[in-house]
Amino acid sequence: MQGLVTVFGGSGFIGSQVVRALAKQGLRIRVAVRQPGRGYKLRMLGDVGQIEVVQANIRVPGSIRRALEGAEAVVNLVGVLHEAGRQKFQSVHVMGARNIAEAAAERGIARFVQVSALGADAESASKYARTKAAAESVVRALVPTATMVRPSVVFGQGDGFFNRFAAMAAMAPALPLIGGGETRFQPVFVGDVAAAVARCVVDPQTAGRVYELGGPAVYSFREILELVLKETHRDRVLLPLPFPAASLLGSVVELAGVLIAPPLTADQVELLKTDNVVSAGAAGLAELGVQATAVEPILPTYLYRYRKGGQFAEAIAAEA
Repeated sequence: MQGLVTVFGGSGFIGSQVVRALAKQGLRIRVAVRQPGRGYKLRMLGDVGQIEVVQANIRVPGSIRRALEGAEAVVNLVGVLHEAGRQKFQSVHVMGARNIAEAAAERGIARFVQVSALGADAESASKYARTKAAAESVVRALVPTATMVRPSVVFGQGDGFFNRFAAMAAMAPALPLIGGGETRFQPVFVGDVAAAVARCVVDPQTAGRVYELGGPAVYSFREILELVLKETHRDRVLLPLPFPAASLLGSVVELAGVLIAPPLTADQVELLKTDNVVSAGAAGLAELGVQATAVEPILPTYLYRYRKGGQFAEAIAAEA
């Protein structure tokens, strides 16, 4: 296809890279966001006139329908990692996805890519994981040809995972080894996720399928923190923190950080009780023709700023 793709949530960390990947495919992209002023840089990711930024609120069906006018495909990337104000998991993940899918079905749009999350599970103790699973269900019911994309922890410049722990390492004398640090992750590069989503948009063979996206290696939570300390040149204690204590801490921190994104929530602690790795036999990056990028070559390109001296840390160390 060489038509118009509407991307909801295209101004975020993953979304901006998806817009870039779609532009490379020669597609026209309409990026639907709540605050268009924050998406002005997106137009520079493609040729002149190739990318359009419009206002749309997934809670307002009328704005969704306007954003879908003339579109041949839809990508839904809207999601939140923690609840704040009116941005609740149920309203954003489930109701928002339903509104977009209903509007797409009304217009006969069959190419629909729902970006979910690895670990989406209707039976999970985590509200985040449950609502991600519920979003998949409502989209599938309304648009049976929809493709589900479930990435593991996504890394890259601007991520909310490695950056979070790197910032903590720069300020705190210890890092919390939640649940003993045994939980396993399969971090996937944001550029690989974007390439995978773009492939799902243009390849009709991906319709109706589910793809689980993970990187080439699996790490325990302890190994993740050790990587962060290595790249930030920090020597910090890894302090074991049992799940109950971490959950209590997350609840307190979440209440205290009403106006800012909390570094840890009780719901995120629930997520940490389950491994976040690709299921055995699941279709993933390889089936989409994307070669997985390793963590180690990428982390130094953006975690350097958390070192003492930032980008000049190596020169300062050499002079010492």
